[in-house]
Amino acid sequence: MKRDAIPWAEAHLPGFPQHASATARAATQALHDELALYPKPGLVSFQDTGSHTDMDAAMFFRSLSCLRHYFRATTLAGSRGATFAELETLGIAAEQRMLVRTQGVNTHRGAIFTLGLLCAGAGALHAGSRPRTAQHLREELRARWFLALVARLGRKRASNGHRAAEAFGLQGIEQEAALGFPTLFEVTAPTLREALGAGLGHPAAQLQALFKTMAVLDDTNLAHRGGLAGLRWAQTQARLFLERGGMHQIDAIAQAQAIHRAFVHRRLSPGGCADVLSAACWLERMDLLA
Repeated sequence: MKRDAIPWAEAHLPGFPQHASATARAATQALHDELALYPKPGLVSFQDTGSHTDMDAAMFFRSLSCLRHYFRATTLAGSRGATFAELETLGIAAEQRMLVRTQGVNTHRGAIFTLGLLCAGAGALHAGSRPRTAQHLREELRARWFLALVARLGRKRASNGHRAAEAFGLQGIEQEAALGFPTLFEVTAPTLREALGAGLGHPAAQLQALFKTMAVLDDTNLAHRGGLAGLRWAQTQARLFLERGGMHQIDAIAQAQAIHRAFVHRRLSPGGCADVLSAACWLERMDLLA
């Protein structure tokens, strides 16, 4: 069953403000979905701070609460045919607001980039009156901003994730975006859809999608914290969990909790995978999983 899917009939009233507001609401709700989920290996939740000592759930909530206006703005920008440079300006301003709310801690930089671009794509899709499908959304992203995303790959960046990607030869979020987010659309979202279709509740289905993402994504957050060995260890733990049956096992939660504790012991946190899961939750709320 779909939860709080966007009322598309209402969204298609004359003008784009209603659609932009609904799209932004779905984005902030998706970030809350990810925050509320537990047990997530090494990640912050309402139960604990995972592998982090500088952030907690209250900080994440403050951060995501200040982003709705950004998601609305980037949706409207996409509907007007904004360039990537214009979207980037909106994203930088959103990052600055986030850092003010968190006193300098990076809670949602990856989500600002990923969800911001997806919202812009949704705005473009809406403006063009194209069919509302995940495939058409991917096509909009590639058609409008592919060249700018490729050009962005050559820039030097100071973030931990970018340094890890460069040090270990990994594919970062910009490469994923330039390719139309293959992990999101070909792994995470289908896994979430299949898990829900198999009868798992939303938390269990989201955990299944998270573990599947962890098994395949070269998460630069993991590489930053644990090096290449830490990344491969994390991927192996996710694969083994899935091979045993994943969230379909009777003791799935207990196993996930044990994996969570092992990640915390190693100070590992798959923040990039969490961003992809948030994006999949947004797709579901936008009724774009099918």
